[in-house]
Amino acid sequence: MPKITGGQLGSRKLRSPKGSTVRPTPGRVKEALFSILMQRVEGASVLDLFAGTGAIGIEAVSRGAARVVCVEADRTIARAIEEAVEELEIGRTMSVVGAPAERALYRVEGPFDIVYLDPPYASDVPLHLLGLLRERRLLAPEAVIIYEHAARRILPDIPGYRSTREEVYGDVALAFLAAEAP
Repeated sequence: MPKITGGQLGSRKLRSPKGSTVRPTPGRVKEALFSILMQRVEGASVLDLFAGTGAIGIEAVSRGAARVVCVEADRTIARAIEEAVEELEIGRTMSVVGAPAERALYRVEGPFDIVYLDPPYASDVPLHLLGLLRERRLLAPEAVIIYEHAARRILPDIPGYRSTREEVYGDVALAFLAAEAP
């Protein structure tokens, strides 16, 4: 059961739907991520693609984000995130879009300061989603994009982005990206 690691909602537990195929980001990875992002989260607008339990988005709210949008394609899982939002009384700050990420990017309003992508590890690098983020002008000028992937995967060059940092935590890697100027 994932747990919020810091901020106003610290130590609160999140339920996952029974039989869920969600792969929550490990707690130590989440703590490290928010330690890295510490100065950026307060007042930020955050987009969490492939949200799963919603733990990354809820953690961002807990740590002072001004607005969080979680995108989850599986409607049962999206409903579970909505229930957590209601239970935690964070509906003014956090919303849930129950749709595939590609479709959701045509429905959400930017710009976002932080974008977290955590697609299934077995899927291809979501180059089309990264392209859509730029094409639809969903990124704030100094936005950071974090792509969670299997540590054994070597990322290709991603058109329109430059790598700014890579962190590895056991089997999990976080690639930090910045959009290049058009």
